[in-house]
Amino acid sequence: MPFLSQISLPPLQDGTYLQHIQSLNRGLQLKLKSNVTFFVGENGSGKSTLLEGIAEQCGFSLRGGNRNHNLNTARLFEDFESPLAAYLKFVWTPRRVNKGFFMRAESFFNFASYIDELAAEEEDEEDNILKAYGGKSLHEQSHGESFLALFNNQFEAGIYILDEPEAALSPGRILAFMSVIHQLEQSGRAQFLIATHSPMLICYPGASIYQFDYAGVRQTRYEDTEHFYLTKSFLNNPALYLRHLMDE
Repeated sequence: MPFLSQISLPPLQDGTYLQHIQSLNRGLQLKLKSNVTFFVGENGSGKSTLLEGIAEQCGFSLRGGNRNHNLNTARLFEDFESPLAAYLKFVWTPRRVNKGFFMRAESFFNFASYIDELAAEEEDEEDNILKAYGGKSLHEQSHGESFLALFNNQFEAGIYILDEPEAALSPGRILAFMSVIHQLEQSGRAQFLIATHSPMLICYPGASIYQFDYAGVRQTRYEDTEHFYLTKSFLNNPALYLRHLMDE
């Protein structure tokens, strides 16, 4: 049973850019029945906008982190907030969860720098914060290694909101990440909300998938997503697609 079981949003006519997001401007009612939920759709379809609103409502830093990471206080991140958050209503089962993490691939560099700053301020090397991330700076690891260090060392219990985590992961490490998801969600200790373009991730067994497009937000099967059938079709006959593209 997911902790966050329902997300509600009224129709949006607030005069901001939100009313021009076709997937969201008529409002939505999402009932989350799985511990793993994927948001899929084209770039600009509203997936990340909704994730940011959810993260802010949960009290997470919108530049990445949990409730204790205060990246938003830095001058670079002043006034960074979600305009959608104020409109969202949640139903928690059985009660609100305060633990978890928000992470977007594009701001992971800033998060890694923030962790380095905290580590530099600590005097006790035996209790250094870097121990929670594999024992060394995230900047000293490859992008994929640092992402997996975060997943393996920081993900324990709570709600995890991730925006395109596959951007830093090779296919093999996407599979390793899916194993982390499985261990946590099967224990009943964790819920994942993930915006993704990865045809591999959305194959996760038992996950719920929501398609974002001009018609709104609707549940779908992974076989019916463009991510799946276009990738499968391309891999079955790449020469056909390439010939078509190059001849135009």
